[in-house]
Amino acid sequence: MDNPHRGGRAQARPRGNAGHRGAEPGNRQVNGVPNQERRGGRAGRGRGRGAGRGGGGRGRGGGPLGDGIFHRDNHQENRRPEGWAHGGDRGDEAQRGRGGRNGVRGRGAGVGGGDGRNGPPKIGLKYLQELVEKEPSEVAITLSTNTGLQLLLEEKTMGHELVQVLCQILCKAFLSKHDRKIVQHLAGVVKDSGFLRTILPYYVTGMMTDYIPARREKYPQHLDTIITLLNNVVSIFPASSVRVVSTLVLLLKPAINQLRASGLDIQEDTEENLEKVQELVNHLQEKAREGTLRSDNYTFLAADQDAPPGEEDFSTMTIYPTPEEFHKDEKPFLRPNITSQAYSSGHVYLDTHFRLLREDFVRPLREGIKQLLRSQDDMSLDGVPLRKRRFDDIRVYFNTRLVIPLCTPTGIAYRVQFDSRPLQFVRWQNSKRLLYGSLVCLSKDNFDTFLFATVSDRSVEDLQQGQVLLSFSRDSRQAVARVQPSDSFLMVETTAYFEAYRYVLEGLQEQQVDELPFQRYIVQCSTDVHPPAYLQEEQRQYDLTSIAAEDFKDSVRPFNPLSPDAWPSDEQLGLDESQLRALKLALTKELAIIQGPPGTGKTYVGLKIAQALLDNHTAWGRGSPMLVVCYTNHALDQFLEGIHKFLERGIVRVGGRSSSEALKRFALRELTRSPNFRRDLPQHLRRGYFEIHKELTEAEQLIKTQTAQLECSLRGVIHEQFLERYISEEHWDSLCLQPFADEFQFVGQKQSMIVEWLGLGSTQFQHQPNGPVGQQQQAEEGEEGEQAEEEFIQVDEEADLIQAERILDGEAVRQNRGPGRDRDRDRHRREEERVERLAEIMLAMTVRNTGQAETEQRQTGGEWEIQKQQKRKLKQVMHRELRKSSAMTEEEEAAVANIWTLPQKERWKLYRLWVLRYQSDLRTRALHAEQDYQNAAERLAEIRMREDLCVLRQARVIGMTTTGAAKYRQALQEVRPRLVIVEEAAEVLEAHTITTLSSACQHLILIGDHQQLRPSATVYDLARNFNLEVSMFERLVNVDFPYVRLNYQHRMRPEIARLLTPHIYSELENHPSVLNYENVKGVLTNLFFVEHQAPEEEIQDGRSHQNQHEARFVVALCRYLLHQDYQPSQITILTTYTGQLYCLRKLMPSSEFSGVKVHVVDKYQGEENDIVILSLVRSNPEGRVGFLQIPNRVCVALSRAKKGLYCVGNMAMFSRVKLWSAILHVLRERGQVGAALTLSCQNHPDRRTRVSSAEDFAGVPEGGCSLPCEFRLDCGHVCTRACHPYDPEHKDFQCVKPCPKVLCDLGHRCPRRCHQKCGDCKVLVEKTMPTCQHKQMVPCHLDAWLFICQVPCVKNLKCGHPCQATCGEVCTARCMVRVPMELKCGHSQQVHCYVLREGEEPPCEVKCGATLRCGHPCPGTCHGCKQGRLHRPCDQKCRHVLVCSHACREPCTRDCPPCAMPCQNRCPHSVCKKSCGQPCAPCAEPCAWHCPHQRCGKLCHEPCDRPPCTEPCDQPLPCGHPCIGLCGDPCPSKCRVCDRDEVTEIFFGTEDEPDARFVQLEECGHLFEASSMDTYMAQDEDQGAGLDQRVIKLKECPKCRTPIRRNLRYGAHINRSLAHIEKVKEKVNGKPDDIKLKQAALKALLRRQKNLKEYLPEEYGKIRDKLEQSHLSMRVLCHQENLIMFLERLGELLGTMKERMSGRPRQCFNARLGECLRFLDSPGQRFSEQQVWDLGRELQRLAYLAELNTRCAIATQGNGQVSDFRRAPPAWLGMRELNTGRATASQEVVLGAEVNAMVSAVREVLEGTRPFSEEDERSVKQALADLDAKLPRSGLGITDQERVMIVRAMALPKGHWYKCPNGHVYAIGDCGGATMSRRCPECNETIGGSQHRLTDGNAVASEMDGAQHAAWSEAANMANFQLDHL
Repeated sequence: MDNPHRGGRAQARPRGNAGHRGAEPGNRQVNGVPNQERRGGRAGRGRGRGAGRGGGGRGRGGGPLGDGIFHRDNHQENRRPEGWAHGGDRGDEAQRGRGGRNGVRGRGAGVGGGDGRNGPPKIGLKYLQELVEKEPSEVAITLSTNTGLQLLLEEKTMGHELVQVLCQILCKAFLSKHDRKIVQHLAGVVKDSGFLRTILPYYVTGMMTDYIPARREKYPQHLDTIITLLNNVVSIFPASSVRVVSTLVLLLKPAINQLRASGLDIQEDTEENLEKVQELVNHLQEKAREGTLRSDNYTFLAADQDAPPGEEDFSTMTIYPTPEEFHKDEKPFLRPNITSQAYSSGHVYLDTHFRLLREDFVRPLREGIKQLLRSQDDMSLDGVPLRKRRFDDIRVYFNTRLVIPLCTPTGIAYRVQFDSRPLQFVRWQNSKRLLYGSLVCLSKDNFDTFLFATVSDRSVEDLQQGQVLLSFSRDSRQAVARVQPSDSFLMVETTAYFEAYRYVLEGLQEQQVDELPFQRYIVQCSTDVHPPAYLQEEQRQYDLTSIAAEDFKDSVRPFNPLSPDAWPSDEQLGLDESQLRALKLALTKELAIIQGPPGTGKTYVGLKIAQALLDNHTAWGRGSPMLVVCYTNHALDQFLEGIHKFLERGIVRVGGRSSSEALKRFALRELTRSPNFRRDLPQHLRRGYFEIHKELTEAEQLIKTQTAQLECSLRGVIHEQFLERYISEEHWDSLCLQPFADEFQFVGQKQSMIVEWLGLGSTQFQHQPNGPVGQQQQAEEGEEGEQAEEEFIQVDEEADLIQAERILDGEAVRQNRGPGRDRDRDRHRREEERVERLAEIMLAMTVRNTGQAETEQRQTGGEWEIQKQQKRKLKQVMHRELRKSSAMTEEEEAAVANIWTLPQKERWKLYRLWVLRYQSDLRTRALHAEQDYQNAAERLAEIRMREDLCVLRQARVIGMTTTGAAKYRQALQEVRPRLVIVEEAAEVLEAHTITTLSSACQHLILIGDHQQLRPSATVYDLARNFNLEVSMFERLVNVDFPYVRLNYQHRMRPEIARLLTPHIYSELENHPSVLNYENVKGVLTNLFFVEHQAPEEEIQDGRSHQNQHEARFVVALCRYLLHQDYQPSQITILTTYTGQLYCLRKLMPSSEFSGVKVHVVDKYQGEENDIVILSLVRSNPEGRVGFLQIPNRVCVALSRAKKGLYCVGNMAMFSRVKLWSAILHVLRERGQVGAALTLSCQNHPDRRTRVSSAEDFAGVPEGGCSLPCEFRLDCGHVCTRACHPYDPEHKDFQCVKPCPKVLCDLGHRCPRRCHQKCGDCKVLVEKTMPTCQHKQMVPCHLDAWLFICQVPCVKNLKCGHPCQATCGEVCTARCMVRVPMELKCGHSQQVHCYVLREGEEPPCEVKCGATLRCGHPCPGTCHGCKQGRLHRPCDQKCRHVLVCSHACREPCTRDCPPCAMPCQNRCPHSVCKKSCGQPCAPCAEPCAWHCPHQRCGKLCHEPCDRPPCTEPCDQPLPCGHPCIGLCGDPCPSKCRVCDRDEVTEIFFGTEDEPDARFVQLEECGHLFEASSMDTYMAQDEDQGAGLDQRVIKLKECPKCRTPIRRNLRYGAHINRSLAHIEKVKEKVNGKPDDIKLKQAALKALLRRQKNLKEYLPEEYGKIRDKLEQSHLSMRVLCHQENLIMFLERLGELLGTMKERMSGRPRQCFNARLGECLRFLDSPGQRFSEQQVWDLGRELQRLAYLAELNTRCAIATQGNGQVSDFRRAPPAWLGMRELNTGRATASQEVVLGAEVNAMVSAVREVLEGTRPFSEEDERSVKQALADLDAKLPRSGLGITDQERVMIVRAMALPKGHWYKCPNGHVYAIGDCGGATMSRRCPECNETIGGSQHRLTDGNAVASEMDGAQHAAWSEAANMANFQLDHL
């Protein structure tokens, strides 16, 4: 997809660092220049011929690979290719050696020997032979994560056996079915390798001429391997591998014929398999010729005879909807779920459920989009705008844009912005919109094309702002890469949980019919149920002691479960009769169904079954775990907690959120995060995880760099300096010239022009009136509302409950709990801080901070302040405008001259255009990293699945939800559980149950109740007419499959249980334990239904309902029951609609109702409580009761209460439903239904109150009656409350009457309540302060000595300024009054008074004012330019027009660098994605210029070989008039009739001719007469043309000067100009060969810089790494060359300092060196003429200073002062952390008054702060010459001339001169070795030595003859002589 913002930017303005703000962010990667030069390209350290990471080197251990293709000699078969090293006796293992880069020591890995520490490990024959014995999964993971495989596949030569083993092991890796992404990655490496393209064809060809018997015998088998390998590769990558595979197929056919002719037996299967591959290749080649094979997503589908007529087989159907389904009215083929008889076959069974399940999520989307398209076609149906329409099956979101890519554990997700204004009514906390896993479809062309994505994370705060996180499907990602930030989509959401559908549908497609377990029952519906297969193998014995009753544990003996008479009795097992039958059925039948009505203990029985089976694990286990599957997380927790009571270890819980603390340690994610887990993993998994995670991290860092900037662009207004390259030059100049409406401008920090321009700046506040106060009040009220919201009870949001069931381990971005969640929170906080720091740099104004004005005030201390109300209004305006998406078109932009004249609305649209360009640029940079991250994340997920398998295989019990079982189906296929228990089986769709079962399953137990909740289908038609809502459990019961129903309920008191029988259950007996429940306190009856007629209300979003009357009554009844002394946990409020749930919540403050459970009925399945209050909600004149007419829902609602049930509803309406009518009849017979509920006071039983509404409860305010309490309290007061049954002893009552106590002697009474503690008297009284005698109002209890006087202090500080503290406080320590201060540089500056007194000099902020050598004024300050010694770089704009027609964006430069703008060259086939200054690859496609009369025969980039066509165009314009253009050209948009004035406007002079034909330029749209334009375009070929016509550049539009790039008519002229421009680019960038030579020369130069390497190793390493990079330009190399030369000089000076300086001279010298080094390292360093001059002068100054310091140091030694430089203050104090402290007096050099005066004069110049002029240099040179006699360079106290004379006179060889410890020189004759000791005549120190060894402290006097070693030493044999002079 073309980027609409990349073309037509001829006027883009150049931009550099832009002063202070531009340079700094550039260094922080703000402008998208990632600082990646240090990351790669560096060879490792080592000495071996190996490759380090990113580089190579030579040493010991092998060389480059040989150039041959294949070794034919039999004796070489097992040889390594030439250039490989054997690595000693270590075989093919990766050897450890050392390798380097171009002779530089480096650690690396050779292919043979060499240290593989940092490079890829070697893969050899032995390694592959060992690996081929492993499992396919291990082989695939090992190979795909081993970078050594790529080296092996690219070898030039390879032995026969290695080829055979390599093919064999690749085929084995492709057998790994469940590691798809890893196998795909591996296949991608193979298909592009030299092995497949060169080695294998050569090997196949060699088969025909190979006559070595040992090898020929293996060829038939190996042919099969090669064919299998090719089939796998072409199946995975059909488009990109078809060519190489077709070549090999063509070679294989003659090879097979030749081998057969030579006597080898070739199997028929071999040829058949080859024919299949040939057929596939032919098919793909045909599709390639048709142009339909464009990507590797193509799937080759074969016909399937089992599919319905005209329908494709379900196993090959696409799961996602297709465009045809949205635009065609064809009905899909569907079969109903057969619920009364058997299926005809297993294939039909799977096909039926696949199609029904797919249709269940596709139909709402399909029908909704069709309805949407019809609404768009006919907007006049009802006059309702599209944005306000409601659609039945979908939810529509308008103006949806992709904003930011984010890295999530599952891959790349995109933050998406949609228009939230139409959704202001939505309560997102409870809304089912955009839940995790929901499917959305995005389209921008009426669903001709679309993208699919699922919601990967939702945050209520983000949704309220119109943002959600989406993960796109694999097929959509390629299209997402082409999406621009400006693209606006229509997003449609279907409510179905797509991820669950996808998991199950994929599982059904993968299910092999012959591997489907229990077909005898679930397909054929046989009622003859066999025992489990493991029981039939041999006589098994079961021991049920563990589940026996306590009194019978000793009497229960092991028995054969298949023998009915051997079973213990129900009494022995502690079960009732039906529970025992259920236990027998479960243990003896391979498929068992147990129905458990409410309260019958089905979970209890299920746990008994599980315990019995686990205790007898040896009978069925054989290393196989038990799989427990539940529909909900809550039920799974309950069941596993029950198992945990008898099984301490061996449980693994897989799935989403668990609320059980007991199960926390058994969660799969917890187990895989244990400290020892990864250590115990197989090596291939650990290595695979490490390698892939490293790829993931690298890609993530690159993405975060771009997304941080994208994030900033959404948080506020971007400073114009970061948008400059995206703003035209004309508009940039206009923006920078702000027209001030008043007389003042801001002084100090520069304001952001873009903020002022957008109407958000400080000047706007001066002129805009205050906004309405109502806005402020409304905002404050909103804040209070949020605080009040927190006071209500916490109700589980339905959205959260649904998401909790959907989210599985490690899926969601924000759903982690515990330490993982804390880590995520910390990481998110760090990223947020990073973005905020970046925002401080990038943004001129942020949404979170109300504006720059506030920042400016804080920084500059401004006098005025923006009012709070204005700040809020400003924030609202900016926030509203930033969320809009409308932007100017480029045509509209081009028409704007002065942007300050635009209306405010148009300014924002133009700003958004600039931002879109900026965002598009950032997105483009991140695309490759996004693809790498997604690929790595998917492969890492497969590694984690393998890690999970390691845990699951060790488990005894695995617990999963049905969704988790569908997702982990591949893992279950490998774990192969033989025994599966499904709890809540009647609530699970049959397709979900199918995918839970593996082929190894031998025993299936279904526990549930189909008469309670059933499975939920999305489409009502499929549920009712196609039986989709019938579970496997219910279907088998319906076909008379044997099952057991539990008959004894243990929950409800009999009158409640009577509601279920016989209306729902034919029989249900009461257990004795429910007969003795106490009556509900305070109510006359334990069961009552309250009638009313109050109408319901419909919720606008969510299709829910609420009933305010019922809500108020239910809350009042709950409050009344709490007053009866019931605990909140004993009461549950149930409602049938989520809308009512939140209506209730708003009436229930947490302080009063905390602990009361409030739920919807469907979410309370399996739960119970003592008292249940039920709100039925529905009450309407139409009599619609909704789903309450379904018996299953009614059953759940009425069966949750144990002791008391109170129901509120419109019973007259419900009585129209048959089931409710029967129930109400029973209630009326017993007087348990009526208009009012009768309450009874516990304290006064004779007083009763009838309540029918919430208001009626006013008669029982405290839960008793209306009589007063009259209880006397301990304080003497009487209880003020009404009769209350709770707290009868009043232990918790607090008296609220006023306290009567007196607190002090003054008679002040306690102001508090009676129950409160009195405390001190705080009445204010006047007291006199004892220290200052001031009178102050002081609290009565407080002593005056302890009170701080608040009168302002009248004292003056030492500086004379008044103290700013109060009288009672310590006087101000630091005076903040501003005073002038004279700085050392001579300037004066205003500083705080205390700064002047403390003597710390601040940096001088006076402008430098110097004129640079370029002629421009210096932009720096006195301090920043080091007092004029090292100036800031010039920031004036270059403004030169480059050859590409763009303006140079660099600041003031001599030679303009290559243009960095996006290249605008494009053709009909493609777009150049490089930067403009880089050479463009010429398009090699055929030229697209043709018409019916002529056709160009050249390539696209070549000048056309046909003339422009002169025939008129015969096409009509949209207006109906004839076209005014020419044949073969795009039709102009103007008409001669409709646009006559524009068409005939005279320019060339021929426009008004009646037969004139016109050409319209594509770039700017201007219209020109064709013949005149042809002449204009041909002028460059006319030798008579003016000089401006012969300049190398593109021809420009004669009107607007826009370069002409894309008109095919002038393709010949354009291509010639582009060819010349490419030559200029090559000259500017440098020829590749010249660059390589220059790069090599610089590497050699760098190696010769000894001082740089020794003294500046960090800088040396940076340059070395930089020179190792590829694609460097000549400009960059020249920059590096300058760095090398200057740094070498700095290194030399640093060496001198270390050797010859100490004390204060050393510190000063060190500081100056640090300044130079920082100047070299600065981001603005371009080695301009000024910078080179400044550096040169400073280095020359330092050279003289080094000489002076060296002379002084030597002279000091010569005068007897020991100067140990090694023990001096730190020699290298860090050039970036300088210590400029002065030396002590003992370190001063005493050389005499005259010499000291001369040295001080020279030092004053050299250490001064002013620039080192040429005149200064002359004076310094003269002064040093004058010092030669008094400070000789040798330090001997004599002149050099005298030294030479003495050496010549003594005539001793080098190395005979020595010096004593105090530096006095003496000589030793003969051999030069010391043989005796003497005393120094000068200082009496010992000199000489014995046995040719000097006495300690003596040393060679190098200053005498230059010798570095004593003459008698071994080192002196050669070192004292220069070989060149011998």
